[in-house]
This record gives sequence, C-alpha cells and structure tokens, in this order.
Amino acid sequence: MRALACVLAAVSLTGCGYQVAGTMDSLPKTIHTIAIPQTKNTTIQYKLSDLLTAYVGREFLSRTRYKIVPNPADADAVLSMAVVNFVTYPTIFDPIAGRATGTQAIVTLNFTLRDKAGATILTRPNFEVRQRYEISIDPKQYLDETEPALQRLATDVSRSVVSAILNKF
Repeated sequence: MRALACVLAAVSLTGCGYQVAGTMDSLPKTIHTIAIPQTKNTTIQYKLSDLLTAYVGREFLSRTRYKIVPNPADADAVLSMAVVNFVTYPTIFDPIAGRATGTQAIVTLNFTLRDKAGATILTRPNFEVRQRYEISIDPKQYLDETEPALQRLATDVSRSVVSAILNKF
C-alpha cells in the first residue's frame, strides 16, 4: 500500500510543473552566450570584484549550457554587476582573550542581465549574501582567514546570482 502511494505521488508530481530548485532555466531560448564585464566596486574590498567576475563566469559554465564570452558585443546577453557594500563584524567573542573568534561578512551587490538589444531580462538591486568564518585566538595557530573567507563569499554570491538568474527570483 505504501509503495502504491509513493508511485501515485511521483506520477502526480510529474505533470504539475514541479521542479527541483536550481535546475530551472527561465532565460529566453535565444540566449546562448553571456558576457560578464569586470564587476564594479564601490567598496574598499578590492579583491572581491575580481573574484566575483571570475566565480560567476565559472558558475555559469559549470551549471548551465551557456558559453561565457569576453566581449559584450559578441554576446546574446550581458551580466553587469556592482558591489555596493561590504561589511564584516564580529559575531563571537572569546571573553578570556577579549578578541573576536567568529566574523560575519556581508556583500551587497546590484546586478542586471540585459539582452543584446539592451532590454532588461532581470535586475536585482541590493542583492545580499552572507558568509561566516572563524578566527583562531591562539597566536601559534593563527591563520589569516580573510582570503579563504572572500573566496567562500564569492562562491556563495556566484551560486546565488546564477540561481536568481536561472529561476528569475
């Protein structure tokens, strides 16, 4: 009886438009190539814009059928991004050492995907992604986590941006 219920549930879901999150592609079928110009950056975190440009391109290549091209004139669509805010703040303190042991990083960016005619396909102002990382308080074991944290943040941002574009949310 339980197996029959599972089969009926599976069959009923196949016709209702149900889809696993992150697998939908709602971009126009005329788009085959996307250009991603250098991300603009109005913050003091200079490496983040370089990482975002590279990581978003890599995310498109690994998850989609789209080809990334360097020249916007050769692309069916252009993805423009701008980092508008970057903040970090301590989230956990060691009361003995009096130092932060956990930090929250937040990046806010604006991005717009336009077709080659300049029409906006999708725009997301104030798109925010967060990343936590830990800091060792032992000077012998201290390892600067800034670079790995920025890479994790760029990975999270790129996944979120590509998902937002593919699912139009």
